[in-house]
Amino acid sequence: MTLALALLVAVCTIGISTLVWGTVAVGRLAHERRPRSALLTPSMYFRPAEVAVLIAAHDEELVIADAVRAARALVPARNVFVVSDGSRDATVERARDAGAVAWDLFPNRGKAGAIRAGLDRFRIPERFPLLLLLDADSRPRPDYLRTGLPLFTDPQVVAVAGRATTAADAPATRAGRLLTSYRERTYVCTQYLHKFGQAARAADAVAIVPGFASLYRTDVLDRIDIDAPGLSIEDFNMTFEVHAKRLGRIAFHPECAIAETQDPAVLRDYSAQMRRWSLGFWQTVRRHGIRPGLFWTSVGVFAAETVVASLVIAAVIPALLLGALAALTGQVLRGTAASVADGVATAIPAGPLLLGFLLVDTAMTVFLCAVTRRMPRPSMLLFPLLRVWDALLCLRALAAALGRPSDGRWKSPDRRPAAGGGTVLTAEPVASLPAAPAPSPSRSPAASGRGLAVQVRDELSA
Repeated sequence: MTLALALLVAVCTIGISTLVWGTVAVGRLAHERRPRSALLTPSMYFRPAEVAVLIAAHDEELVIADAVRAARALVPARNVFVVSDGSRDATVERARDAGAVAWDLFPNRGKAGAIRAGLDRFRIPERFPLLLLLDADSRPRPDYLRTGLPLFTDPQVVAVAGRATTAADAPATRAGRLLTSYRERTYVCTQYLHKFGQAARAADAVAIVPGFASLYRTDVLDRIDIDAPGLSIEDFNMTFEVHAKRLGRIAFHPECAIAETQDPAVLRDYSAQMRRWSLGFWQTVRRHGIRPGLFWTSVGVFAAETVVASLVIAAVIPALLLGALAALTGQVLRGTAASVADGVATAIPAGPLLLGFLLVDTAMTVFLCAVTRRMPRPSMLLFPLLRVWDALLCLRALAAALGRPSDGRWKSPDRRPAAGGGTVLTAEPVASLPAAPAPSPSRSPAASGRGLAVQVRDELSA
């Protein structure tokens, strides 16, 4: 009975969605590794000069120059645009000094409003066929476009979700390293066990195209309500808009379009970011509702599982404390009081609850170490406590989503300068490439005749 209850708790905390999409992901991997006679085929895809980079930033003077330099390593400098959304520091000056086209936007409109304003101000949809949305703390890897652009060989693909990984420059404090290591586990588990399966061609159920570093076809942006009112973040809503309006397919591959991001190293900032993300998800679900279709069914199941898992996880520590207190009371007191305390201790399934919770948490950490090829560290023993904290933040955000709407305005977390004096990884310079011509609304990469002929693995567009 104890083992069965522990397994039930484990299933509740990991969710059916993880098991289903994880299985689909394994199937995709098996399909990609299967020998095929036509594994490599010539394909046409966009050039870096046809990609605009838009960075919406708010009080990001410490990191904006590094983001601009990372973007300039991928595209010509004239393609890099920064919207400083009501910044009170030197964000605009630092961006311009780094070589970007920067605009000081007042008053603060929030990230979504800044993105929409930047698209209009710089006429990006008229001038470029693709847009890379980049956060000020994001660093695309040198092969970001080389691996990401081929995914657009499928004309049905309208967005490529970037793969997030925490920045290599570790925080100076132990608490900071713990938080960023835990966040990396979250990235690995959600992207490999959820998003990779959701991005299968037959499923097309990716729930979020993260705004930290992702690509969109610009000819669909005018049909996406980017700055919808009442939402704390734009990422979920833009993704839901793609599905709701059937604009096309969302592609994702864990080996493509990888970018590093500087995650919070202070619990206060981490908590604020988690509340913001969770609130954005619940607000978007409330805005769009649940509709017929695989994507919407997946979202509904995931939302229900998230509530159940959060409640179960949040109950772990209170159950342990209450069970321990009841057991101790039963040992100290005598008579009826002792009998009542013993009954309470017996009724609370503290052991199975803890066992099921730790079983899943340990499996997630093992998966992280296997994927990243990192050795386990003692600090990982504290991951369960952070998962409990996440559950509490999620439930709080759900309650907030049922209340008054958000205005989307932001406060950036405390930043730290990039390691090595602000240097970033660079790719081969592309500043000499010609400017991008204006695309036609119906333009597809295969039909344009202006891409580069390359050999691309079929599975990258699968």
